[in-house]
Amino acid sequence: MSHLIETMAYVGQVPWHGLGNPLSAQQPLDVWQREAGMDWTIEHSDVLFEVAGGESLLRPYPDSKVLYRSDTLAPLSVVSKRYKVVQPQDVLHFYNDLVSAGGFELETAGVLKGGRKLWALARTGQETVLKGGDRVKAYLLLATSCDGTLCTTAQFTSVRVVCNNTLQMAVGERSGAVKVPHSTVFDPRQVKEALGIGLSGWEAFIGQIKALSRRPISADEARVFFHDVLDEAPSEDTGASRAWQQLERLYAGAGMGAELPGARNTAWGLVNAMTEYVDHHRRARSQDYRLDSAWFGQGALLKRKALDQALVLLD
Repeated sequence: MSHLIETMAYVGQVPWHGLGNPLSAQQPLDVWQREAGMDWTIEHSDVLFEVAGGESLLRPYPDSKVLYRSDTLAPLSVVSKRYKVVQPQDVLHFYNDLVSAGGFELETAGVLKGGRKLWALARTGQETVLKGGDRVKAYLLLATSCDGTLCTTAQFTSVRVVCNNTLQMAVGERSGAVKVPHSTVFDPRQVKEALGIGLSGWEAFIGQIKALSRRPISADEARVFFHDVLDEAPSEDTGASRAWQQLERLYAGAGMGAELPGARNTAWGLVNAMTEYVDHHRRARSQDYRLDSAWFGQGALLKRKALDQALVLLD
């Protein structure tokens, strides 16, 4: 089976998806670039089409361009002439001053879909510990695409250490993310200013998850929560879906960290059952497809919906 992940590198423990090349800590960016498979550039060329007739003719299509890899010459996408490319090295160098002066540390970086998506993830140094030693750390993810499927996106993400579940931070109307469309030139300085690198939203987010860990949940509330997040109702003939049954088991104690005091029978436990389901158990063609969904696709939307639904329980 072909993989979405072309290459990636990581520092520390093996990532939950089990993929990548291990690196020792505090490697220079040129090492990251090589080991993460990001030591190439995105080039562009004219779009030509063949006109059938007495003799074949190639004609240009002036409104579009082909993007391709400099190393393999493999085509990546056909985009508008106005499409602004973000290079692989730009993704890594976004963290340069944050690593050298801001206390950040790169943890994973890599290439998805043969180069069509690129990302890097850095630990910010911020963390909190909930009741029972449930540790949650803050990360900053930068990702982009060259096929129009993803704006260049910088977003704060939390990682629950006991299970490596990932959850995008969200405070009020803010998603903790800054998105730059490819019709605009990517300016790292402006993105960092918009994010508020001081992580002013982190304290609010921690306040939210601490409140969730103190909110007791009845069996009926848990049942309604999972049905609402999955947008389904049990059938009298077939009962609950397989996904719903799996979520119930994870929440009831089968999930990693589900027995910790802050998670057992709480709204925080509901959120973590969903994040573990998406990150580790939801059906996927392979682990790299799972990663793509959990960060950028339907899995990410499910996790965000679960968090929003749980926060409603605090009202």
